[in-house]
Amino acid sequence: MEVREGMSNVVLTLGPGHTLRDAATRMTEKGVGAAVVIDEESPGPRIISERDILNSLGKGEDPDSESVGDHMSDMLISAAPDWSLERAATEMAKRHIRHLVVVDSGDLVGILSMRDIVRVWTSEGATSEMTPPESETTAA
Repeated sequence: MEVREGMSNVVLTLGPGHTLRDAATRMTEKGVGAAVVIDEESPGPRIISERDILNSLGKGEDPDSESVGDHMSDMLISAAPDWSLERAATEMAKRHIRHLVVVDSGDLVGILSMRDIVRVWTSEGATSEMTPPESETTAA
């Protein structure tokens, strides 16, 4: 299965000047765990995730005064729509990230989360085979 089959076409975009509360509110409204940050003064998009917001809150920072620009990723990791889900999952695991922005011919076309991969792999008709835990195969 390919990234295009699991990615979300709904991409939330924010500017670096939005507050973390704005980001959290908009992410909640859209039901997404990350937003793409577009900054006219920066080369290419970045990303802010729910984890970035949580880390700020955990440090006692004020979500009404902290900006997205101060907490977004330093660089964006992207995937192509024709990547296999296995390749995308491997890249996420290797880089310790939970979201990949999907880019096709330089255009932002979607976002893929670990949750999306799990959803596809566990849905009916998924092509990846999974071996049941040993306790299920040896049950009497």
